[in-house]
This record gives sequence, structure tokens and C-alpha cells, in this order.
Amino acid sequence: MVNAMINISKQANQILNIVKAKYDLKDKSAAIERVVLEYGEDLMEPELRPEFIEKMNRIEKQKHIKIGDLENFRKRYGIKEDV
Repeated sequence: MVNAMINISKQANQILNIVKAKYDLKDKSAAIERVVLEYGEDLMEPELRPEFIEKMNRIEKQKHIKIGDLENFRKRYGIKEDV
């Protein structure tokens, strides 16, 4: 765990209080962590590696299986319809 002393605006403080209350967190540190981790998921999403792109291009060129409608899909894969 890393400790940090931070200065935040009054508005940021209010937002942290709302996050803390909404998610029933024990303190503002937990609220800061939640906000940062949520934001970080979008920010830190890894870019596609060239090898992966090449693999997907090879797969895309392979022969496709025509399934048709949902009923044909169920028959092909032995899925019973839930009623």
C-alpha cells in the first residue's frame, strides 16, 4: 500500500463523498481507489499485438460455416429449445 498526501478541489471532494456513500466504502482512500481503477480500465486497455491481428486475418480467410437461422443452429449443435 502506498500512502499519499493530496490536495483536491472542493468539487472533487464532494464527488469522492458521493462515491464513498454510493458504494458504502469505509473512507475516501477507498473512494479514490475505486474511481481510479474504474477510469484505469478504459485508459490501460492494451493495444492489439501485431501477431494477434495476423492470426485474426488468417482466421477470417478460412472457410466459413453457414448456419442459417436459429433453428438450424440448434439442430447443428444439439441445443434443445427452452420453453
